[in-house]
Amino acid sequence: MKNYKNLNNLIGWIVFGIATITYLLTLEPTASWWDCGEYIATAYKLQVGHPPGAPLFQLLGRFFSMFAIGDASNTAMMVNVMSALSSSFTILFLFWSITMLAKKLFVHSADGEISVADGWAILGAGIVGSLAYTFSDSFWFSAVEGEVYAMSSFLTAVVFWAILRWEEVADKRSGFRWILLIAYIIGLSIGVHLLNLLAIPAIVYVYYFKKYKFTNKGFITAGIISIILLSIVMFIIIPWTVALSGKVEYFFVNGIGLPFNSGTIFFFAALIALIVFGLRYTRKNGKVILNTSILAFTFILIGYSSFAILVIRANANTPINENDPKDALSLLSYLNREQYGSWPLVYGQYYNAPAIDSKDGSPIYMKDKKKGKYVIKDDRKGTKPVYDPRFTGFFPRMWSNQKPSHISLYKKYGGDKGKPIKVDKGDGTSEIRYRPTFGENLTFFFTYQLDHLYFRYFLWNFVGRQNNIESQGEIQNGNWISGINFLDRMRLGDQTNLPPSMKNPAHTKFYFLPLLLGILGLAFHLKKSKKDSWVVFLLFFMTGIAIVIYLNQTPMQPRERDYAYAGSFYAFSIWIGLGVLALFDIFRKFMGNTKITAITVTALSVLLVPTIMASQGWESHDRSGKYAAPDFAKMYLASCAPNAILFTNGDNDTFPLWYVQEVEGFRTDVRVVNYMLSSGDWYVNQMGKKVYDSDKLPLSIPPEFYLKGDQNYLPVFARVEDRFDVRDAVDFVKNEDKRTKVPLQNGQWVNYMPVKKLKLIVDAEQAVKSGTVAPEDADKIVDEIDWDIKQSGMYRNDLMLLDLIATNNWQRPIYFANPNSSSKIFGVDKYLHLEGVAYRLRPTPAPSYRKGMGGVDADKTYAALMNENARWGRLNQDDVVVDRESDRNVMMTKQNYMRLAEALLTENKKDSAIRVLDKAQEFFPNEKFPFDYFMITWTDIYYRAGATDKGNELTQKIFDRYSEDLYYYDGLDQKFKNAYQNEIKMALTGLQGMGQITREYKQEDLANKIDSVFYEQIKNLNIR
Repeated sequence: MKNYKNLNNLIGWIVFGIATITYLLTLEPTASWWDCGEYIATAYKLQVGHPPGAPLFQLLGRFFSMFAIGDASNTAMMVNVMSALSSSFTILFLFWSITMLAKKLFVHSADGEISVADGWAILGAGIVGSLAYTFSDSFWFSAVEGEVYAMSSFLTAVVFWAILRWEEVADKRSGFRWILLIAYIIGLSIGVHLLNLLAIPAIVYVYYFKKYKFTNKGFITAGIISIILLSIVMFIIIPWTVALSGKVEYFFVNGIGLPFNSGTIFFFAALIALIVFGLRYTRKNGKVILNTSILAFTFILIGYSSFAILVIRANANTPINENDPKDALSLLSYLNREQYGSWPLVYGQYYNAPAIDSKDGSPIYMKDKKKGKYVIKDDRKGTKPVYDPRFTGFFPRMWSNQKPSHISLYKKYGGDKGKPIKVDKGDGTSEIRYRPTFGENLTFFFTYQLDHLYFRYFLWNFVGRQNNIESQGEIQNGNWISGINFLDRMRLGDQTNLPPSMKNPAHTKFYFLPLLLGILGLAFHLKKSKKDSWVVFLLFFMTGIAIVIYLNQTPMQPRERDYAYAGSFYAFSIWIGLGVLALFDIFRKFMGNTKITAITVTALSVLLVPTIMASQGWESHDRSGKYAAPDFAKMYLASCAPNAILFTNGDNDTFPLWYVQEVEGFRTDVRVVNYMLSSGDWYVNQMGKKVYDSDKLPLSIPPEFYLKGDQNYLPVFARVEDRFDVRDAVDFVKNEDKRTKVPLQNGQWVNYMPVKKLKLIVDAEQAVKSGTVAPEDADKIVDEIDWDIKQSGMYRNDLMLLDLIATNNWQRPIYFANPNSSSKIFGVDKYLHLEGVAYRLRPTPAPSYRKGMGGVDADKTYAALMNENARWGRLNQDDVVVDRESDRNVMMTKQNYMRLAEALLTENKKDSAIRVLDKAQEFFPNEKFPFDYFMITWTDIYYRAGATDKGNELTQKIFDRYSEDLYYYDGLDQKFKNAYQNEIKMALTGLQGMGQITREYKQEDLANKIDSVFYEQIKNLNIR
């Protein structure tokens, strides 16, 4: 085929164009949920994000942000465009990788020529495989948002393509240039995500198969070398380059007395000198392999050097400066992700292992500029528990005791019989604990970690997906489906005739076609080239199952983790492409070995695989026109008074706020305090500095106090029974007198909290003067606010909060995104007033109070939720598809509207209450957010407000929903009905409640209709 090379290039770019258009059309135009807001904010101003960092992503994101052309609101879109282009380039290199692998199967002559029919079949394989990956669920998800996974996939695709290109020119003198390119890209990839490193074993085997004759010994040796190389990069080059730099720095500063950074400069100068010497020596002595190895090491370091930007920017004290990695010593802790803890891998504890002792961890150092030395910030004494060896074992999968839900799911998936072992409780008594057996441990590994956390995701991409709701194994949510009804019905019940409330944009059906074509391609590849099929399998395994083994994930992950395995799905897409060759091999036996046969097979494959995947997946991946995350963030900030302090908790009520403040400059006077991050001394220190228009937090405890390692955890003892003023309690804790400390078992003396009952004496005059309380409400101010500490110890964030409460004295408004976020340390929800979507602390009892939910300031909440600037991401528009995270956030927002309406009704403002519920339904219509049990209260509000018709209309919609749901449940087999018991009970309770409410308000016809269905379903479903 004379023009194969030109066609290969041309069609590759056409496929690239299709992918680019797809991703740009479905691109989210602003910041998404989860980490996207943080990544975009840190890229825009080159700040320091969460460990272990993504400096290359940030540098390139900064470059793309320049194309926002002066409009900061377009910054996020441009970073998203970077992800889209990274993804479409991934597809381009996937196409070329498939055609290279496919061509090797058809080349039968030394000149590398192929027939016209074979050439078109090869191109068809590239088209089908690359387009299948284009429209795969997990990859498409990452392609349209500003996260690192799209760029990581691109770099993985490039290194895999590069080793295949090297294979073509391996015998030429210039062939090693490709190895050096691979090394450089691997180094660069460290600055995006470590997933790229998992391609190293596949690269090693391509090299082995090309350079050496196959033997069993050689094959095993290549595998060992591949793991060694991977380990060298992951566990030596990445950490030890920084660790050795830190050790030399420490010696130069503390040992010799030289200035800070002198050791770091010397270390890297010495490293460069050694590299230069090694290159000269190996070149002079003709040691080609060693010379290339040194060059490869050098190029990895050059790529890895992007992390210098983190140290540089940390020293610039940027507003977002997570973990503050200012030097080599602190950078090592940052790279090792020490704040996230560790987990057992090869050998370790089970979840119920008692700790019988402890070991010291590695000390953490900090600069003491006054002394000109590094001093120990945290000696980490006794920080590593030593477990009872009877409760440890090989390959522990059931290891976490962090949450009761972890343990319950371990028992559900692995078993709970165990081996009985007598354990001393330490108080003279003993108990029997059942240590999981190795069989139960493996059962959990196969049924949960492999099946639920990997193969389920794999089948989402190549068979079909039930919905986008998180799952822990229940049949209602998150399963794979095929679209072949009798198969789906056997596993999950009827998935075809779902009621409207269960219909989901992520409900996709591929009918097993991508999977079957991939399996056919795998079989064909294995038959034609065992070596190449092994290479692709290694890429598939290392970026899939190997990650499962390494991460050893616990149950109850906060979100589905399918995006982490996109590399594995990339490898399988290669086999989908090669499946076209298998079909061509079959078809040409009776259609002839012609160009027409190849094109026919390709067209049929495109129609049955990528086309179905695109049509089924388009709706759930179309994020165009959606502005949910920044709009919700702006509503939080807009709810706050000027110069406020807003406490947030997790990713989704923090990162979007960072984005709108850092990028769009919205409400920079509000200080956003992430309560979880406040447990870090570096974060508390940053809260003591002015940022933009926000003054530093009013804290009495100096930053130096928080920097000490013994403040990681402060015991709480009720040594004083009377209620204690929080100011005095804070003064006691920060006192360095030994009499205010208690000894620990390791001999260390630490500060402690001597009381559990606290109070804040209220300065009423200051509360009015600052505007915290309106003058007309001055008579409602309480003398003191009382609360109890409900935990046995405090972390830095707890102490910081109490210090802030004690010191602020109502000077700055204090808000909480969630009234329960700090309830164990500061349980004062009856003084938390909902203003818009945030809860403000005031020294007056909150009106319309509900336990655990605070009260409602009706006037301010009405002004925030009902003004013309209230925005909720255009989620109510027909052209916007509601994603799962937006759906979850809407639940709380709807509750805020409902509570506002209740509060207005209490104040006899009936017309306003009606308008509030009307507006809420306008923002969150039934078609997008199916009305449910929790909206029955809305009907009651309508009736009480005199809007009977609107009450009836809303009741009818909820009634229709539950009627349809119950008829669906009634049609299921009994085993599936049992699985839906909670939903059935909620639907029946809803009908019963609506029947009572409508009868109470004399709506007899509607009440009779509801009761009729209620009793009918009670009978049909055999509910007693």
